[in-house]
Amino acid sequence: MPTADETSKIPGSRGPEIVATPAPFGSCPLPISEHQRIVLGHGSGGKLTADLIEKVFLPAFRNPTLDKLDDQAVLKIGDLRLAFTTDSFVVTPIFFPGGDIGRLAIHGTVNDLAMSGARPLVLSAAFILEEGLAMDDLRRVVESMRAAAAEAGVQLVTGDTKVVNRGKGDQIFITTTGIGIIENDVNISADQARPGDKIILSGTVGDHGMTIMSQREGLEFEGAIESDCASLNELVVTMLSTSTSTQRRDFIHTMRDPTRGGVATTLNELATRANVGMIIDQRSIPIRESVKGACEVLGLDPLYVANEGKLLALVVPEMAEAVLDRMRQHPLGCNAAVIGEVVDTHPGMVLMKTEIGGTRVLDVMFGEQLPRIC
Repeated sequence: MPTADETSKIPGSRGPEIVATPAPFGSCPLPISEHQRIVLGHGSGGKLTADLIEKVFLPAFRNPTLDKLDDQAVLKIGDLRLAFTTDSFVVTPIFFPGGDIGRLAIHGTVNDLAMSGARPLVLSAAFILEEGLAMDDLRRVVESMRAAAAEAGVQLVTGDTKVVNRGKGDQIFITTTGIGIIENDVNISADQARPGDKIILSGTVGDHGMTIMSQREGLEFEGAIESDCASLNELVVTMLSTSTSTQRRDFIHTMRDPTRGGVATTLNELATRANVGMIIDQRSIPIRESVKGACEVLGLDPLYVANEGKLLALVVPEMAEAVLDRMRQHPLGCNAAVIGEVVDTHPGMVLMKTEIGGTRVLDVMFGEQLPRIC
């Protein structure tokens, strides 16, 4: 091995020699940013996912609708405004406290539609089944999807099924696509955030991710932990029905459900899209003690842990308390809190005031903290 001040020459298999200069002694090497093959981190919802979208998918498919990079496309069809989204689910294990892959598939797609202010209408589902999957497990997943669709008020109207050889899949993967209609005169999108907006979080963070982690690793923690998997469309209806003195409909600028990558990653995405800064207060963020304790034991930051039944809303300051009051009247918003605000400084960055009085940057994670969480 070369010393810190040496330069080694590594013969290449073809062409000229590749000259490699080692990092200075004691320095920390930068993460690998250029991959020749897909790694788990590309599915994290973090930096590698963003790079994959920016370098591979956007150049191939770029158009004004896709460029908005929302969790759904909003399309004008005649006099109708439709929301359209698709999502795949590869969670392991497929059954967990609070839900399963089927329930997750329905709720996740409904929530992506609802984050545009749309009323979800219909879904499709495609199933990739591994040879050897127990028929009883499949029936259990399908029944869970039926019940979740009934709860959300949507119908599954078409689908597809494929089977792969044993060992070529992992029991069951589900892809769902949804269509909804935007009936209110709203324009909710990631690029609509404005300085002064209050950041509202609908409830406790990290419940889903820590549930999956504990089940996957066979861990038991003091206090029950279960997924928050739920459809948020009725909570969104409640929020949009908040009365105003002027009956304005544009008081919610942005909504997003913080799934992969958690609250921290989602806020960074929104700050980047709208070219604004954000400041949040750690003491205002609701978190269950059981989840907090589990994260501390495992060395995980709950702000980067996935949620499947929570939303973030950026609301004009004069309406924030009224919206918050409405949310707290709904079962899925009873723990809602204002956790910060949008600012016109440090655009594209999210800062957090810590419990001990300091300030830290909440950056986007480079790789994968918890793979295959949804």
